[in-house]
Formats: sequence, structure tokens, C-alpha cells
Amino acid sequence: MTSLIEKQGTVPGRPGSSFGDRFTMRTRRLAWVWSFLAVPLLFYGIIRFYPTFQAFWLSFTNWDLLRPAKFIGLANYTKLFSDPQFWKVFRNTFTYLIVGTPISLIVAFVVAYFLDRVRFMHNFIRALYFLPFLTTAAAMAWVWRWFYQPPPIGIINDVLGMIGIPQQPFIRSTDQALFSVMITAIWAGLGFQIIIFMAGLRSIPNTFYEAARIDGLGEWAILRKITLPLLKPTTVFLVVFSSIGFLRIFDQVYNMTTNDPGGPLGSTKPLVLMIYQTAFNSYAMGYAAAQTVVLFTILLVISLLQLWILREKK
Repeated sequence: MTSLIEKQGTVPGRPGSSFGDRFTMRTRRLAWVWSFLAVPLLFYGIIRFYPTFQAFWLSFTNWDLLRPAKFIGLANYTKLFSDPQFWKVFRNTFTYLIVGTPISLIVAFVVAYFLDRVRFMHNFIRALYFLPFLTTAAAMAWVWRWFYQPPPIGIINDVLGMIGIPQQPFIRSTDQALFSVMITAIWAGLGFQIIIFMAGLRSIPNTFYEAARIDGLGEWAILRKITLPLLKPTTVFLVVFSSIGFLRIFDQVYNMTTNDPGGPLGSTKPLVLMIYQTAFNSYAMGYAAAQTVVLFTILLVISLLQLWILREKK
């Protein structure tokens, strides 16, 4: 019997055995796993990482799509950081971030906190809040642009006139345009934040609340000592998610200020819109790549900050 098996070449490590028999079961499983993962990893590397590295390279070149890219070192970054328009756009972008993020999170938490206690038509009300998040950004921006128009077209100015308040310029004003766009962006993302906050509230065990009420704690004390601390992971996620959203704001600004993209005197222009205009209006691809690298660095810092906060919690 042994001589027959050896002749058929089925004994591992013996002459005539197959190639697969030379590896352990664990090694063969790993080979199969990496075989299945190779295609998506290769696809993701080509789609994600190659353009990222290419953008870094282009940021050191002068390229207008017509001629080959010419290496110019740090000239694009020197030009960028000495450009007053960039610092104005930078200030606009961080205004969206610093003002929009806390307002949106506070409003979303308040709505989620009270909506979680509503039992009558709960699912219907929750769907109404989530509906703006599903709406196409361009369509939503054009509707809000219509709201902001002067009377008799603009609904908001019509309402203000009914209560005796003078009409407001909104997106036609250098002072009000940015905050008018910000309100639209906050409204658009409110539904998603409410749903996430409600999921976080539902994940807190009721035993904590029951024990707190037995100890005589009021609603405000329960909110401050139990609900908010246990919602920290949810809050951290939404802070980072919303911050990235405001740093990358584009659709609302571009569609609400189509006649003058970026608003009056660039008062609403964010960094993403500046990148778009530099690349596809001026065809300065190298300069646009440098701006993209700056935006990428900002987003990376915020993401690393999220990881640091989560690690501190542990």
C-alpha cells in the first residue's frame, strides 16, 4: 500500500508529490484570501493612492494640460501662501468649519434628544428630518436660492415683510452671503446627524437612567452626567464627519452663487471652489494641485485628531 501511494505521488515531501501538498492548510488559506483581496486592493490602489501621489507630484510642477509638466519646486506653494485671495478663501473655509460644525451638532442633538421621547408618528417625523439628506445637493441649493430672492419671489423676505422687518440681501450681500449658505449646508446635513445621535441614545442601557432616578438625579443632571459622557464616541464621529463636510463644502456655494461663483467679492468662496476654478477656469493644474495638497493636509490632521481622541478614551 505504501509503495502504491508513493508511486502515485501523494505523500507530502516525497518525489512526485503535487505543489500544493508542500504547504500547510493555513498557508493555503492565506493564499486564497490574498488571491481574492488582490483585485479590490489593486483597484483601490489605482483609484485612490495613485491620484493622491500624482497630485503631490503635480504640485511641484507647472502644467496647463497642453504642454508637459515642468518641475518648478516649491514655487506653487510660495505663490499660494503669498496670495491674499488664498488667505481670504482659507478664512471662509474655516468660518464654515468653526461656526457651522458646533451649530449643526447642537441643533441635531437637541432634536434627537426630544424626538427620541416622541412615540406618536415617530418614524414619520424621523423620515421628514432625514429627507433633506437624501435630496440632491444641486436641487436643494437652487430651492434655497429661490427662498433668498427679493420679494415677491423670495419666501423668506415675504415673511419678513409681513412682520415688519425690512427685506434682507442674503446671498447678494458680502456680510450675509456666507452665513446664508451655511444655513443651507446645516439644514442639508441635519437629518444624518439626528439619526446618528438617536442611534447613540438608543445604545445607552436604560439601567443607567433607572439607577440615576432612584438616586434622585433630575433630568438635567442625568443629561450632564450620563447621557453626554456616554455619547462621546458618537459625538467625536459626528464632529469629524461634519468638519470634513464643511471643509469640503462646494455644491451649495457653487449652485447658490452661479452668477458669481463664490459670492460677492468671494465672500462665500471655500477652498474646494478655489481649486475648481484654478484647475478648470485658469487651467493651472500645478497650482491647483498645490491647493489640493493643502486641503488634504488639513483633512489628514482632523482625521488623526479623531484617532487621538478615541485612543485617549480607551
